[in-house]
Order: sequence, then C-alpha cells, then structure tokens
Amino acid sequence: MTIHYHGTPISPRSVIETLSGRFFCVSHAHPGDVKIVHQIGQGVMLDNGAFSAWRVGKPVNWKKYYDWSATWIEYQTTWAVIPDVIDGSEENNDALILQWPHGVRGAPVWHMHESISRLLRLAEKWPRICIGSSGKYSTVGDDKWHWQMERAMNALCGNGPAPVWIHLLRGMNLSGSKYPFASVDSTDIARNHNRGKDASKMAARWDSFQCPARWHVTPEQDVML
Repeated sequence: MTIHYHGTPISPRSVIETLSGRFFCVSHAHPGDVKIVHQIGQGVMLDNGAFSAWRVGKPVNWKKYYDWSATWIEYQTTWAVIPDVIDGSEENNDALILQWPHGVRGAPVWHMHESISRLLRLAEKWPRICIGSSGKYSTVGDDKWHWQMERAMNALCGNGPAPVWIHLLRGMNLSGSKYPFASVDSTDIARNHNRGKDASKMAARWDSFQCPARWHVTPEQDVML
C-alpha cells in the first residue's frame, strides 16, 4: 500500500476540515497548517522547505527547522525530511545528514542526479529514504526520469521488496505505478481544489492508487540523455 501525503497550505479552513483522517505534508516554508493537521490527520510529514527556497534562491535557516520539527515529531505518526541541498554535492548533503539532531525520526534525501552508490549507502543506515527528482531527472515521469529510476530500483530492490521505506517527493502522479513507493506527496489539492473541484473527492481518488510491494528487475537500456 502507499500513503499519500497531501500538501498544505489548504484554505479556507472549511476545506481542510473536510480532509479529516487523511495524511498531510507541511513545509517549513509554509507552516501555517501544522497545528490543524495534527488535530485532524492520521499522520504528518514535515518537509524541510528546501525546494521552495531553491526555486527563489533563498537560503534556509536549518536551526529554525530543527527547532520547529522537534515539537511536532513528538507525535509518533509524524516524521521529517532531513535538510538537503537540491543542486549540491553528495558531500554537501552527507554533511547535513551528520548535523541532523533527531535521529531516525528524519529521512535523508537521495537526489536522482547523485550516484546510485549513495542511495545504497543511505539504505544501509536509514529505515526511510526520500527520493528527489533533480538535475536532468527533475521532470517527474519523463523518459530520462524513468530510465534513472529503473536503474535505482534494480540496484536497491533487485527482484524483491524494497529494503527500506521509499518516499517519492513531489510524486503523487506516480502512485499506482510499477515502483514500490511506500509513500508520495503532492500539493495538487492545495493548488487545484478551488477550480470547482471537491477536495475530499480529490483526496479519495489519490488515496485509492496503490503501488506494488516488490520490484521486478527491468533490463537497462542505453538511452540518449
């Protein structure tokens, strides 16, 4: 099965209240709904806000993120994305993991432009890993993206189940796909419910798409990247 984390902020309040019992994602860049989702949700994912900051070229105060996430991960059903530099080096991101103060209540990010050996190394140490679409694989679901994801799953899973919890960042469109994602997130409801759509029906539709438990090795092909 796959857990679907619905991104916030979702407004007005009357709309988010119709999503009682769902799973939510709250970004440190837009934290306004963090209290209400802990009152009405089944579980919460705390995003570090790196993607929002990266898009506008704004630095992130990681100390503030550590302090903010510490309060909410007291809930056993809440976990946090460990700080990362989206276009940084593997060394940059490994250094941020070492600074993370909350242990396995966080999940590191493997960026798809990084080496697959780093993915395997993270999987040896962490029970949950986030995958971020980045570099030339930044467009989720295009041909290059699938090629790289298949290589990653072949190496990580072989012919079998994923050895760790895999969360695909910005990955709701890949729920129900062939990849063994344990969870995905998206801001689809937050961005589109006000276009004459029913937020609760949107959530029910997304939540009905499930990924398989195991991966089947896919022949790797040389492609023009």
